Amino acid sequence: MSDDFEAAGETLDERSRMSFLEHLDELRRRILFSLYAVLACGAVVIFYIDDLYKYATAYFGQFGVKLIYTGMTEGFSLYMKIGILVAVLMALPFIFAQVWFFVAPGLYSKEKRMAIPFITASTLLFLAGAWFCHFYAFPSMFQFFASFANGDVTFFPTIKEVSGFYIKMLLAFGVVFQMPLLVLVLSRFGIVTARFMIKQFKYAILIIFIAAALITPSSDIMNQLMFAAPMLILYVVSIGVAWIFGKKKPREA
Repeated sequence: MSDDFEAAGETLDERSRMSFLEHLDELRRRILFSLYAVLACGAVVIFYIDDLYKYATAYFGQFGVKLIYTGMTEGFSLYMKIGILVAVLMALPFIFAQVWFFVAPGLYSKEKRMAIPFITASTLLFLAGAWFCHFYAFPSMFQFFASFANGDVTFFPTIKEVSGFYIKMLLAFGVVFQMPLLVLVLSRFGIVTARFMIKQFKYAILIIFIAAALITPSSDIMNQLMFAAPMLILYVVSIGVAWIFGKKKPREA
């Protein structure tokens, strides 16, 4: 890890002299380190995999629908998916640290001091998105699809289908909740400003509600608002982030 901090301490000129293949090799190293972290966390998770499996089946079963599996390996695959997902969530700080070590050498010295805040903020934001998906977004979506069942139609979802959809949604919300951090980076480089985001607010609302309507096939406006509300809050928070941390224009004499 000390070598990583030394690499992050390179000057901008030293970093710019790296060839394209050297950049690719550095990216490969960071990906490998992230995989090692996931494997290490997985070695810990394996001791609790039975409890995690019981929690997952109870979580999916709370909606009043029995999950089934038609393939011999589907039950085992749920074991693996849950274990890998929890291992990835545990390794998030180290994964985001690798992202930082890859990007940091191209930054100036005062910007490199943001390592700990970047790793902490990105981890917490991702976990916040995962939490929102787990307790609100996915249950709402699952109940919507289950609502089509009636006396003549029975809903029997498979483990493979439900677990795959759940993991995709959870990871997607984790990425969406990185919006304030992305705006922080863009504002530091002067690409976006708080004034620009305020001027585009009406378009942002339109795009957010279109995205919410696409994510939630339900015509229920309350269901769509539940998805749009956190994105609107994140956009407002991002405006504040851009205003506080944005690149300041030099004052004219």
